[in-house]
Amino acid sequence: MKPPPPNSSSSILRKSRFSPYLFTLVVFIFFVSILRKDLACVFSQQLQLDLAPATAPPATEKKREKLAFEIGKLEGCDVFSGSWVRDEVTRPLYDESDCPYIPPQLTCQKHGRPDRSYQYWRWQPHGCNLPRFNASMMLESLRGKRMMFVGDSLNRGQYVSMVCLLHSLIADDAKSMETFDSLTIFTAKEYNMTIEFYWAPFLLESNSDNAVIHRISDRIVRRDSINKHGRHWKRVDIMVFNTYLWWITGSNMKILQGSFEDEAQDIVELSTEDAYRMAMKSMLRWVRKNMDPKKTRVFFTAMSPSHGKSIDWGGEQGDNCYNQTTLIEDSNYWGSDSKKSLMKVIGEVFSRSKFPITFLNITQLSSYRRDAHTSIYKKQWSPLTPEQLANPVSYADCIHWCMPGLQDTWNELLFTKLLYPH
Repeated sequence: MKPPPPNSSSSILRKSRFSPYLFTLVVFIFFVSILRKDLACVFSQQLQLDLAPATAPPATEKKREKLAFEIGKLEGCDVFSGSWVRDEVTRPLYDESDCPYIPPQLTCQKHGRPDRSYQYWRWQPHGCNLPRFNASMMLESLRGKRMMFVGDSLNRGQYVSMVCLLHSLIADDAKSMETFDSLTIFTAKEYNMTIEFYWAPFLLESNSDNAVIHRISDRIVRRDSINKHGRHWKRVDIMVFNTYLWWITGSNMKILQGSFEDEAQDIVELSTEDAYRMAMKSMLRWVRKNMDPKKTRVFFTAMSPSHGKSIDWGGEQGDNCYNQTTLIEDSNYWGSDSKKSLMKVIGEVFSRSKFPITFLNITQLSSYRRDAHTSIYKKQWSPLTPEQLANPVSYADCIHWCMPGLQDTWNELLFTKLLYPH
């Protein structure tokens, strides 16, 4: 059929055989054809919304931006919920004697631990498998970058674990470890990268900031002082914070209002929860001002449980982790040394953060591992008395962890959340 000539609508009207109803029909068809694609699009979008799962974001929400360092996804799995599986094939991930960076406070085999059973456990999440720790992939992710662990001796243990997991792939003449007061730096020259540890047990300035001499019972933390340490953290690409143990004093925390240099110090007391909340808010303010969410990542490692009271798991009064070689099998176990009130503070503060913080919730999975502590198998800070030697329970370290061991799992989870965050 030939298309109608120009002004065809008026021609049609002039011809008596075409009624006004036919003209109306033609115009209607014309507009429907124009709107057809738009209508199809609208119906298609509505169909997608109807079929989408209830947890999917509304179509009007902005699409989630890819996090820095992300290479894939691990969806539909809570990697922190699971159980420990005996594994004598892939564990341990390295040998104690092959990693020269382990401090003598964590070398349990060297200091006489008679068994190695604590080394052969692998964390198995419910419903999925953890990606196997890939040292080459981790090193490539760190190429040209700075990774820093900030916190107390438990975070130092996680730092050393990470170095032990990676160092064997680096030539001896291309790696080094140096300490400068509170800062320890592991350097891999061929990757132009560093993995660092900074001693700051409260994150804020305190009277316990000396990296060597810090055994102070009367602990004082200075309010709004995170920049005292934070100036050393700038231009870091991956930050791993922790702070917990040093806040547990059995009483209120002493908070310094002014400066440690003041002759007359203004000190107030806060509950442990309020003091801890103050530190968490200070940390998040520092992160917001100094980290770029498009290029950097920030992690926070949850409280590390201790096992100083065997009565918590049905043991004898007065015993602790000494001579414990088996795991706690009660899936609901929660030790009395792990304050849920501080976990609640973390949840409250982090939920309000506009900067994406990845929470490494290692508390529950670590609480089963009463077997993994250094106990008496470590270098002692001072010579033991005859009374202590006669009663090993009295000097067993039920806070720190043997290496290799549990803290390697923490870094497997860190590796997973860094590269497969969802």
